[in-house]
Amino acid sequence: MKVDSHIHLEEGPYTHKEVAKITQSLEHFAPLKAKRHTKEWFTDMLTQVQQRMEKTEYSEWWLDFYLERAKQRDLKVVGIVDHLYRFTETRDYFEQYIDVESEEIGVAQQHWLDCVMTHSLPEFVDFIEGQKEKWNAHGIELKLGIEADYFVGGEAQLQALLQPYPFDYVIGSVHFYDGWGFDNPGLQSKFQAYDLLDLYKNHFETVKKAAASGLFDIIAHLDNLKVFNHRPDEALLSDIYLAVAQALKEANVATEINPGLYYRYPVQEMCPSDAFLDILAAEGVVFTTSSDSHFPHDIGIFADHIQARLKEREIYEIAVFDKRVRKLVSIED
Repeated sequence: MKVDSHIHLEEGPYTHKEVAKITQSLEHFAPLKAKRHTKEWFTDMLTQVQQRMEKTEYSEWWLDFYLERAKQRDLKVVGIVDHLYRFTETRDYFEQYIDVESEEIGVAQQHWLDCVMTHSLPEFVDFIEGQKEKWNAHGIELKLGIEADYFVGGEAQLQALLQPYPFDYVIGSVHFYDGWGFDNPGLQSKFQAYDLLDLYKNHFETVKKAAASGLFDIIAHLDNLKVFNHRPDEALLSDIYLAVAQALKEANVATEINPGLYYRYPVQEMCPSDAFLDILAAEGVVFTTSSDSHFPHDIGIFADHIQARLKEREIYEIAVFDKRVRKLVSIED
């Protein structure tokens, strides 16, 4: 069985790259009749992009492209898990725990937050819940998830934000270190301020606390701190990897194989790395499989390669979820 548990509908900030990605998906699923690169084609393409933005990502028209791709790639379970920071109800949570004030990074992060926080959480929940029956009719289980940033000390506030909604699962992620969004390309120079080994040690302490918090069913992209290739000798991380694996196992929390950094970021390596995956597998950590796609043409990407990585380590079952209840399914069915 093929599963994609980690799919987004949109994110921002809204740059020319967003237009290019939208266009790429539209060219795949709704190709224009005009000859490419003519003025007529260009005009029609801009009209399509305008239609996409007017309808918004919370439209059946746009989600149907995800459904089409899921069928093309023989996916049987698909989970939409937009980022918690997209929703206006969470502003106080994020502004409390990320730096939005310092001249060094705070001004930039406040601008980023204003750009990406565009919708309400009930709008997202109602939209995905309302599409489940249609997907089931096509033989695919559509799941409602959320990717929620974890901050030490913010557990009660996060629980209160999540509790009202009927999520099938909650993915915990760590994108910030001491208030700094380390995967923001415009802020990566801040890596120079840290001893990398200390940075990794401290980061993974937060990951372990996320696993132990009881808030999450899955911890996402465990080693995403490597996003821009700022990393110590990986041999020095083995004991840290083992401690993370043991924390996940003790808390009975799953993780994922996530190719997002492989096809979208400079490090060009999946999460977890091969060395990390070896340790996680040896400790009996439960996995699910993901694409971390943000556009319909990418869902299910590298699914066969991801399953091969698991089979190489004699892992033949992966986790799926329904109303926060986990079960294992065979990847060979």
